[in-house]
Amino acid sequence: MNKTTSIEDAIAAIPSGAVIMVGGFGSPGTPFSLIDELLRQGQRNLTLIKNDANEAGIGISKLIEQGRVERLITTHIGLNKTAIEWMNSQRLMVEFHPQGMLAEKIRTAGAGSYGFLTDIGLHSEITRPEQLLEWQGKQYKMEMALQADFALVHAARADRFGNLIYDGSAMNFNPLMAMAADQVIVETPSCVEPGGLLPNQIHTPCAFVDRLVVLPQLTQEYRIMEHHVRH
Repeated sequence: MNKTTSIEDAIAAIPSGAVIMVGGFGSPGTPFSLIDELLRQGQRNLTLIKNDANEAGIGISKLIEQGRVERLITTHIGLNKTAIEWMNSQRLMVEFHPQGMLAEKIRTAGAGSYGFLTDIGLHSEITRPEQLLEWQGKQYKMEMALQADFALVHAARADRFGNLIYDGSAMNFNPLMAMAADQVIVETPSCVEPGGLLPNQIHTPCAFVDRLVVLPQLTQEYRIMEHHVRH
């Protein structure tokens, strides 16, 4: 039941061409150390699913800037001029979804369903004709669930079995992604023995976690983010 492993072994499980969900809402909850190790190991032709593209020079933007990402599924990239340039030059394929829709597509996969019906965007450019259907006299759009080979998430606290606690806006996507991927790799700066976390505070149960990396320290990006949050 001990899920702890080295960061090198955890990321080595990811092959080139993998579909990877990356947790985080901006910087909070983004697994910066796991991303850096993915960058170091050299996996290529990746499809990333993330709420945003981080800012230039940090997080998944490092992977984009090194030409390691073939496709990005996201809600916005407006804070990252580099990602915008790569998209406009057709070096990066970007698939956009409204933020709530992206979250629900991930949640639906984690719940074991294949998709859901909605009336959002029925007559807009985000809807294709083949997505439309009639049911009991009303028109709906079919949205397919969004699943991944791997999920990379940052947890504020964990135990060695892989029970996880998130802080703040990391709650927006990390719990959903931890349920919607075949394998879940977690980084945390704080790991206790089983029983050290209160059961009613656990956001992701250990059953969803495959590998847990205990960080000796947070990356510089995460320390900067925490400073901005506090001040």
